[in-house]
Amino acid sequence: MHLKTVYNIDINLDVNKLLKNFLNKDNQYTIPIFIPHKGCPNNCIFCNQKRISGVEDTKEEEVKNIIETHLQYFKDSNKNIEIAFFGGSFTGIDINLQNMYLKAAYEYIKDGRVKSIRLSTRPDYINDTILKNLKKYGVKNIELGVQSMDDNILEYSKRGHTREDVIKASNLIKLYGFNLGHQVMVGLPGSTLKTEIDTIKSLLKLNPNDLRIYPVYVLQDSELYDMYENKEYIPLTIDEAIERVYYILKECIKTDVKIIRLGLQSTNEITASNKNIAGPVCDNFAEYVMARIIKEYIEENLINEINKNVIKLDESIIHLNIHANNYYSSVIYGPKKVNKEYFHNKYNCVMKIR
Repeated sequence: MHLKTVYNIDINLDVNKLLKNFLNKDNQYTIPIFIPHKGCPNNCIFCNQKRISGVEDTKEEEVKNIIETHLQYFKDSNKNIEIAFFGGSFTGIDINLQNMYLKAAYEYIKDGRVKSIRLSTRPDYINDTILKNLKKYGVKNIELGVQSMDDNILEYSKRGHTREDVIKASNLIKLYGFNLGHQVMVGLPGSTLKTEIDTIKSLLKLNPNDLRIYPVYVLQDSELYDMYENKEYIPLTIDEAIERVYYILKECIKTDVKIIRLGLQSTNEITASNKNIAGPVCDNFAEYVMARIIKEYIEENLINEINKNVIKLDESIIHLNIHANNYYSSVIYGPKKVNKEYFHNKYNCVMKIR
């Protein structure tokens, strides 16, 4: 009986360095306030804003109640607290309504309990007048719903804006001294891995401070859902979405852009168990993508060690010792231990974190 040779391979893994774009170093907490579908004249084919946000409207008193409720949890905290208006195109709503929201939030900046205001809007709803008004109320971060930098994909998705609108708005936002955020969707009709990578390369040239990346979910009561039922649109699988986002993030890692979200946040309406949603719906999508990045790094180093030591896999057992902060064990092993199983099946490795 031929005994297999046992090899110990040690790999040092600096997760903080490898995932530097994902890890929040700002000690920041965001108070989210949703203004669903306000100010947006478009009906993008993928959109069902009411179902995403889960609320009908937000009044001034509700804004203050939301802020006060969240602040109660941070009375003795040193966190940088930010109020964020999400759910619609903020700068497209009536100016009086904009100012009502902004004044309510600005009171908390003036008394020192909140550091900044964040909002999201459309690229074609940015101009000098709008930005001067936002500046008065302590707005610091402006996110643009870009989705794609391919004009054909934007037109097919009925976005109502162009690539050039994104460039102009981004440059103007930076010129006025705001932090710039971009929101990107992966898997829109007509998109490919190439168009996704071209989009991210174009956006990174505009120097955004942060990014949100969402795989396309097919929501009931949207035009895309009708296309899906009529076999006119095939959504990405979870593996396909992970693959595309992985290659997008390989471009992001070359820069200092912060990835503040991967995938939509799970809610009662948006969950993998909801039969009325199709596409790459995954409750821990970000963890799968980060695990993929870590897997590629480990594999590259492992192959180097195998080649250097002339290890024959069919005659060997490898103890793969990953030296890393145990705090990150979940993304090192991967959700459902996908990375651990991968190395066991492919390289006959027993993977452990030391």
